[in-house]
Amino acid sequence: MTYYISKRVRADFDKAVIMITESLAKEGFGILTEIEVDKVLKLKLGVDFRRYKILGACNPVFAHKALQEEDKIGTMLPCSVIVQEIDEAMTEVAAINPVAAMVAIDNPSVSGLANEVREKLVKAVERL
Repeated sequence: MTYYISKRVRADFDKAVIMITESLAKEGFGILTEIEVDKVLKLKLGVDFRRYKILGACNPVFAHKALQEEDKIGTMLPCSVIVQEIDEAMTEVAAINPVAAMVAIDNPSVSGLANEVREKLVKAVERL
């Protein structure tokens, strides 16, 4: 089982960020955080890195259900989605596979929720 769901899209970086944000919204996800990894690496280490953004995506309905089942599950939230520049016209979008991430939690209710969230993330990525 792979730990991510990904797709390359023929779009520049900024357009791909907009595309995945809109696609995630159609599946009930909002973006709670954005980390511009390339800018952080430049600032902290003085190194150049391709454009790379981590989006912290949250579906409040599923987050609430998961928190009711496991009070420490917040350590694994929100769902990370990355956008990384391949070249000027090609960008890759990848989302965590929540089923793989939740394997460490021995709770069938959480496993069921992870499968549902995975389906939504797959739809959001495939829609690009």
